[in-house]
Amino acid sequence: MNRLFAAIAVSVAVSGLTHYGTVGPAYASVPLPTIAQAGVQTVAPVLKRITPAIISIAIKGQIADGAKKRDIRSTGSGVVFDAGQGFIITNNHVIDRADEITVTLADGRNLPAKRVGGDADTDIAVIKVEAANLTAIPLGDSDQLEVGDFVLAIGNPLQLGQTVTSGIVSGLRRNNVGIERYEDFIQTDAAIYPGNSGGALVSLRGELIGINTAFVGSSNANPGVGFAIPINMARNVADQILEFGEVRRGSLGITIDDATPSVLRELKLPVSAAAPTGAMIVKVDGGSAGARAGLKSGDLVTELGKTAIRDSADLRIRMALLRVGEVAELTVMRDGKPMTIRATIAPGSDQRGSDQRANQQRASEQRTKSK
Repeated sequence: MNRLFAAIAVSVAVSGLTHYGTVGPAYASVPLPTIAQAGVQTVAPVLKRITPAIISIAIKGQIADGAKKRDIRSTGSGVVFDAGQGFIITNNHVIDRADEITVTLADGRNLPAKRVGGDADTDIAVIKVEAANLTAIPLGDSDQLEVGDFVLAIGNPLQLGQTVTSGIVSGLRRNNVGIERYEDFIQTDAAIYPGNSGGALVSLRGELIGINTAFVGSSNANPGVGFAIPINMARNVADQILEFGEVRRGSLGITIDDATPSVLRELKLPVSAAAPTGAMIVKVDGGSAGARAGLKSGDLVTELGKTAIRDSADLRIRMALLRVGEVAELTVMRDGKPMTIRATIAPGSDQRGSDQRANQQRASEQRTKSK
């Protein structure tokens, strides 16, 4: 199965165009609720309000090609989330190789943009334009999404400009897709094509609930499954980029695993007939923030900040969004009893710059990986 990032890469040095093949619709049309007058099924009123906030992005850059450098051009999408400051959120992979960024607004204006910062581990980046009369999209609460909610995907697919597709939320909290270091994807059957990366996944209330990032499928067949970064996660990352120019992740100094029956047995803990939930702490580094807070090997973390933890991947993602110096409140089961432990996040050992990771991890011009 192939994974394609939804960005179009165009090589101008050799062949002119990078061919992606013919891509068909990803789903059958779905009925949308009646939201206009006279019982007409339409989302036009919503789109009129929010499409001015969706922009097209074009980049120019160079990549290494053996001993030579080759010019590239690529396109993607972005969303204005702060009209006063001109801040636009997009995917890191859309702009990570850019020497020059140009955005096209819905009203036809072409503007230069500058990079504020990016995070390769979540694939979120922020760029900035200097312009008046921008429109920002309202932000929703992605934690309130449910499977079956209707959604709209808006972006710049196949260099066609603003295009809207519709579908439903097909799945939530997908953290095993294998395309980012930290994943908590919204899965949707709204068609996402090359060029949609960085565009908006929107509720029928016209609120931004996700940043479209990738689809999984064959480049010569229907995209099938699309993935978007939840806006709560994306905004958390964007806020750190705006403050620091990068994401500064901390650490508790703990090693975790799923609370599987085998892990529970290894730790000599009772195995319930019900499927275990939570993340098991299997090691606490000496002198770490976790050790100072009183965490112990064998503790089962069931909540972080009043949010239930499903498994170790879930805890890892949520911990990655906590800032250095922030106090994490963990509910753990120890000796069969719940207890609350508050731990102050310490600087992590892996503090390489996000932009450096981006260049190392995303060197592929075509944005294609096999799984």
